[in-house]
This record gives sequence, structure tokens and C-alpha cells, in this order.
Amino acid sequence: MDISGLYIITDQDHDENLHERVESALRGGAKIVQYRDKQRSVDEQKVVAKRLAGLCHQHDALFLINDSPELALAVDADGVHLGQQDMSISEARQLLGPEKTIGVSTRTIEQAQKAEAEGADYIAVGSMFPTDTKADAELIGPERLREINAAVNKPVVAIGGIDRTNAAQV
Repeated sequence: MDISGLYIITDQDHDENLHERVESALRGGAKIVQYRDKQRSVDEQKVVAKRLAGLCHQHDALFLINDSPELALAVDADGVHLGQQDMSISEARQLLGPEKTIGVSTRTIEQAQKAEAEGADYIAVGSMFPTDTKADAELIGPERLREINAAVNKPVVAIGGIDRTNAAQV
């Protein structure tokens, strides 16, 4: 599993241009797409996710589902991204099997080490910067990202508020 490269997370603004925006990101070099949708029904999410999964696979990109191993299984996504309050890694692994990718959001070295010990394939650290998608997100910043990266052996990705003006910092 290669988790390097540009990792995009779809935002809450799920309008008719989502497919085009994701396709543009993939053409621009994105290697991982995480589908995050807190507004649509599960049935609607399945339709959107299946379409995005096909698009990602056409571009040899990894397609992940945010928070829902069940949805990941239903649309044959490449894996799932879990938050601290979501299903456990072991439960997600039982549901998805050994071949699917499981990532976990963390904010501390302890959370990252726990996720690694429990079998996460990668560790996400954030929020790096303020973000409109999670107004209450605790800011971690690039220094803690470096500390967590040094404390684990799994791939580490930075998430949250990263754009062209600050990407070089992470």
C-alpha cells in the first residue's frame, strides 16, 4: 500500500460538481481520495461513492471512505478512514479483511502509537491548520506532526486545512 502523495478529502459542499472536482484533483496528481459526507443518506452516499471509486481506480488512486467500514464494503472501496470515536480498527479489519487499507485520525503521540499497535495501515495527524470542514478541530501544527512521525513506523499523513499556501510546511 502506497500512502504517499497528495491526499484529498471531499468537503461538505457536495454539489453537482463533486465528481468534476475530484477528477480535476486526480488529473493534478492526487493519489488518495477520502470520501467524507455527513449530509447525504446512506443510499445517496453509495451512489456517489461508487462513482468516485470508479474514477479513482481509473487514475490508479486509492479510494477511502470516511468513518464507515460498512459503506466501504458496500462500494468496494480500497479502505476506510476512522476517527477516534468510530469503530475500532480490529472490528473494521474483521469486516473489511486484511487487504483493505485502514487509516486513523490522531492528535497525540499516544493515539498514533495505539493506532499502530492495533493494526492501522497509516496514521493521519491533524488538524494542521484551521479548516472550514471542522470548525471545532484542535490545531496540531507541523511540529507535532514531526514528533508523531518520529514516534511511529507506519506512514503518516497530515490532514486539515492544508492548501497551496501552507502545504510546504507539512
